[in-house]
Amino acid sequence: MKYKLIIDKEAEEEVVAIVHAPSSLTQQIENLVCSFSGAECIMGYRDDEIRKLAFSEIECITILDRKVIAIDLCGDHYRIQDRLRDLESFLPSYFIRINKSTLANEHRIVRFDAAFSGGVDAVFRCGYREYVSRRCFTEIKRRYEGK
Repeated sequence: MKYKLIIDKEAEEEVVAIVHAPSSLTQQIENLVCSFSGAECIMGYRDDEIRKLAFSEIECITILDRKVIAIDLCGDHYRIQDRLRDLESFLPSYFIRINKSTLANEHRIVRFDAAFSGGVDAVFRCGYREYVSRRCFTEIKRRYEGK
């Protein structure tokens, strides 16, 4: 397999892949290209502070008290002005839906814990826990089994 990168500030950005057959690699490349919006951060608001939050610094984005909240690496909460469904359209593909009101950075999930009630919780590196719906957990399992 060959790889070629041409950097030309004047040309329109384009990704071309010539392959013999589709594979999991071509699907990952397509997902990466389609999910890339050019933005690598969002603005987070906390008290009198406004901060740029890099996507890689965000553990998850959830709805708390009817507000969209991003939780960072330290477990700090930042209010986000975008709606969750709008965020889902431009966040990188490693953000996965784990329930109706939460998008999780799959790189920041440490483990999934079975709850006493029969449900499953996602545990993040900062210690935050969030419920994973059965439907989303089935999709997550399919995603990991496909890798």
